[in-house]
This record gives sequence, structure tokens and C-alpha cells, in this order.
Amino acid sequence: MPGPGSKAQPRSESPSFHEMWRQLEPIGRHPDSGGYRRFAWTGADAECRAWFEEQARARGLAYEVDRNGNQWAWLGDPTAGDAVVTGSHLDSVPDGGAFDGPLGVVSSFAALDELRSRNVQFGKPLAIVNFGDEEGARFGLACVGSRLAAGELTVEQAHRLRDADGVSLPEAMEAAGFDPDAIGADPERLARIGAFVELHVEQGRALDLSGDRVGIASAIWPHGRWRFDFRGEANHAGTTRLVDRRDPMLSYAQTVLAARREAQLAGAVATFGKISVEPNGVNAIPSLVRGWLDSRAADQATLDTVVSGIEKAAREYADAHGIQLDVVRESFTPVVEFEHALRDEIAGILGREKEAGLTVPVLGTGAGHDAGILSGSIPTAMLFVRNPTGVSHSPAEYAAEDDCVAGVTALADVLEGLARK
Repeated sequence: MPGPGSKAQPRSESPSFHEMWRQLEPIGRHPDSGGYRRFAWTGADAECRAWFEEQARARGLAYEVDRNGNQWAWLGDPTAGDAVVTGSHLDSVPDGGAFDGPLGVVSSFAALDELRSRNVQFGKPLAIVNFGDEEGARFGLACVGSRLAAGELTVEQAHRLRDADGVSLPEAMEAAGFDPDAIGADPERLARIGAFVELHVEQGRALDLSGDRVGIASAIWPHGRWRFDFRGEANHAGTTRLVDRRDPMLSYAQTVLAARREAQLAGAVATFGKISVEPNGVNAIPSLVRGWLDSRAADQATLDTVVSGIEKAAREYADAHGIQLDVVRESFTPVVEFEHALRDEIAGILGREKEAGLTVPVLGTGAGHDAGILSGSIPTAMLFVRNPTGVSHSPAEYAAEDDCVAGVTALADVLEGLARK
């Protein structure tokens, strides 16, 4: 295995970007929706993990899985320190798109292939990572793998996570062949990393509107998830008079509209995208309506205003209908300002490409990422690839081939600039 300072030789057996994309494309894809259901510690997740290991070994990289289930592929000595790391995640939201996460992982392997074709000599170790359970689709908490590594999620908190079927995270990990008792903060591993650069499809249209193929992240908006439990009284839908009902669905529906109103007034976003109803019968008035709010804003004060406004309205609606309301904040990530020194260095590296028609605007995002979680522990940065429609978390998510290639080239340039001898 090449060490720091050694010349990385190209390997003819490594699959190309297009071959890798074709290999990943069918994994976890639902035949009806066309979207992806690659949830943590499931069969589809195992197939994605096997694919990652195969790519690592095909390139002669040292493969390992850390205590939290995150996968690593190393070029050079992992213990040498000051490593340059890239990568993203392979899991998805329910019926998600093909690009959110996988584009960053596939592009990382393709960028390494590009650097080998340039015969680049590395002065630092280089690694590619697949962080586990980034989307939080199964257990309701985003970025579990990176949160555990950074110590932002305790072992006790992680062990309390459960999916919709009541299966705990430890049970799911154990069923997949991993040791749930080994999870926890991993400061020694993070201390090896000098910089982490995550490439991601843009989840918005800023680059499309500006006409740029690639951008650099400036910051991630503060964001969180809140659970609203509206408790009423189950009863017969056909025989109970309207005036006698304690129907929690009414309060929930009014709260959904309030969320839209509060977000619009503040220039933020707020979404009730998940709901659970009990007893969930067509001819039954619900006893419980549980809705999950996702809200994000450009700054903390605005986010606080939006969420407090939504909760205030929800309590007024609940009181009016005789409904008990409980609100629980399930997760929260404060604003992330990516390290300016690393961001500026990357802008300088990519700025040299302006003669070739590549400009690199700096833009913020409302989407959370592993790079944001890790920013409190190590220097992190992000590159975005243009999304022509702005659609994400949907089967319609898309990035053009030329833009993906531009992203690979930009990532390769950045890795060369950061890790070259």
C-alpha cells in the first residue's frame, strides 16, 4: 500500500464513474415509486456497504469499519495524522433520489482515480468515508454515524433510538453483524484528520440560477426536528356528533397551516412531513395524531421565532378542541460556519480554473450534512454540484453528466491541492 510521499499508480481494474453509478443504481430502489429505500442496517444498506468495500479493495486501499459502523478506505498510513478525507453517505430518505449522498461517495473514488492518472505524489494520507445513517430515515435522528464519532450523540441516547416497528438501534446493528456495545465517541480517529471535504448534489437551485456547475458551502442553517403529539379521544366516526368530538386531527391540520404561515412570514422553512395516527381506522376518530416538524432558518433567532410561533398556535388550537398537546425536540443542529481558512484555501485552488470556465460561488444551505456535524471537531468544507431543478429527497432528483464530471474534477483538484507532497 502506498504511504505518504509515495506515487499513487493508476489501477486498470478500478471501475469508472459510470460503472460505479450503474452498480449502485438498482440497490434499494423501489419498483413502484422509483425512489430509494436504503435505510440503516437493512439489506439494502448491507449491499451498499459491500459495494463500498469492493471499490476500496479494487483500488488497493486499506479498508476498515470503525466502532460506529462508518466505512473507511485509506491510501497511506491512517495513523500518520493530518489526513485529507473525502466522502459522504449511501443511505437515503424514504423514496429518495439517486444523488443525495451517493454522488459524493462515487465522486470520491472517481477523484482518486483522476489523481492517479495525473501521477500525483501525496504528502499526506488520503481517505474516503461512507458515514452510516446520515438521513435518519429509520431511527428518526440524522447523522447518527458522524454524531457518535464526534461525541454529539451519547451511547445511552443511541441505545434508546427505535424504528417504527419498535426495533432498537442496538438490535438492528447486532442483526446486521455489528457490535452495538462498541459504539461511542472516537476522538483518536478524528484526530488523524487534517481536513474533511464532502461533495454533495446541491439541494436547491442557487447554482442553476447563477449558471455555475460547482459551488463551495459557506454555512449550514440551524435546523431541528420537533415531535407534536395531539391526544384526543377515539370514537365512532359515524355516530359521534361533531360537537361531542375531541378530534386531534383538527388541531394537527390547523398546525400544519400555521407552520406554513410562520415560516413564510420569517423567510424560513417549516415542514410537517411525517405523521402517525392511532388507531388509524377509516371509520374511527383518532385518539392520537403525532406529527414531526422539520424547521430551518438562516439564523438562530429566526428559527426560534418560527418554532415558538408554531407551538403557540398549536396549543391554542389544541385548547379549543379539548386536545392535550406535548411537544418534544428530538434533534437540533446549530448554525455551522465552515472554517474560513479551509474554505478560502479551496476557493483559491478552484479559482485557478476560472480560465477554463469554472467559477466557484460560495453559498449557504438549509440542508444538514455529516460535514456540519464534524465541523466542531475537525476542519470541514463542502462542494456542491449543480441541481438543474433543485428537487431533492425525491426520485426526480437529478444532476447532469457534465456537471457530475465537473464535480469530480473540482474534487480531484481540491484533494491534490490539500494533500500533494
